Amino acid sequence: MEIIIFSSIIIVSYFFDVFSKKSGIPSVLLLITLGILINVVLFFTGDKTSNIDAFLMPLGMVGLFLIVLEASLDLKLEKKKFWIILKSFLVSALGLGATSYISAKAFSFILSDLTFENALLYTIPLSILSSAIILPSLGSLSEERKEFMVYESVFSDIIGIIAFYAVLGSSSFSGVITSLSLIILISVIVSYLLIYVFQRLKDRKLFLLIAALMLLFGIGKISGQASLLVVFIFGLILNNYFLFFRGKLKDFVLIEKLGDLLHDFKVVTTESAFVVRTFFFVVFGISISLTSLFDDWRIIPLGILSMVIIYGVRVVILFVFRGSIKIKDVVPELFLAPRGLITIILFFYIPKDVTNSFSFGESFHGVLLFVILSSCIIMTWSLIKEKKKLNEEEKESEIIDSENLEGEEESV
Repeated sequence: MEIIIFSSIIIVSYFFDVFSKKSGIPSVLLLITLGILINVVLFFTGDKTSNIDAFLMPLGMVGLFLIVLEASLDLKLEKKKFWIILKSFLVSALGLGATSYISAKAFSFILSDLTFENALLYTIPLSILSSAIILPSLGSLSEERKEFMVYESVFSDIIGIIAFYAVLGSSSFSGVITSLSLIILISVIVSYLLIYVFQRLKDRKLFLLIAALMLLFGIGKISGQASLLVVFIFGLILNNYFLFFRGKLKDFVLIEKLGDLLHDFKVVTTESAFVVRTFFFVVFGISISLTSLFDDWRIIPLGILSMVIIYGVRVVILFVFRGSIKIKDVVPELFLAPRGLITIILFFYIPKDVTNSFSFGESFHGVLLFVILSSCIIMTWSLIKEKKKLNEEEKESEIIDSENLEGEEESV
């Protein structure tokens, strides 16, 4: 029975992807909805799902690893893309910083027994864009906007994790910069070594390479470091090996084998990310209890306040970096701000003593659920509108081409 369920979910997820490309509805939202429906069926049949949360953390960590690796393997480092990379980094950093700071100030003011420092542990995860939801949902965007959203969402994940652990460990700014610089240096060295070694292996090297990266990622997570940088930097170096292996370093790579390794590694990573992402969001849907939104009367007002701050900060920053105050110039990016996988994972890392230190602590997961569902619904609405707009433009283009062709035939 388990085999039938496992295979059926993967097949359904594939058709969700196909439907998503045609409709603009993110496949991730469909997977969450499927999980919620399964939860309803299990409830009425009397089956228990009390242990389902135990699967969320490992699935989430593996999913995050594969999704960031998949994204980094699609990024090309070119001179003409320097400004879009810099812009996306600044937008993600300023957006996350302003959103988490303003939200923490608001929450600590409204909830009088919540300190500002503890509030940050809740608002930083709520301020992180979900690359796990954004990356599979960008099919209807132009190439430039798609690249911007890829960079921004990945940077948001990395910066958010660094900021969360800095607040959790009460690290100073200089300590964070030193630690970050060290991690980047180690990531570059490790990436060169892994590429040098694995291009020379003959058999079963792809999953061995993934296992080696996951080992480094896991060790970094245990030590509280931003180990996601190792994954991101490795993917960037491998996908842009012609830039990083130049001069004397070119003698250390076998160009033909490295090209084959990159191609095969992309295929394995993409397929693995698809499977893990599928089961994470289905399991998350199963774990959702919609009644938790009504456990405390303050949940929905605080959730609405969070959404207002999220989109208020985002529209101001996009206006600044777009150099325009017209809504059409920042749409649909304005509404592509879902919260998801990394937000859920970081909430698991908030210490119990922090949760128990204020009266609303146990009910805060309701705010988390409200923000995740609301931001995903808003993103879905925006992508559907963008898809319809794209279809209308294609139809108009076809009509114009047809009229031009008829005009040419008549003139002939």
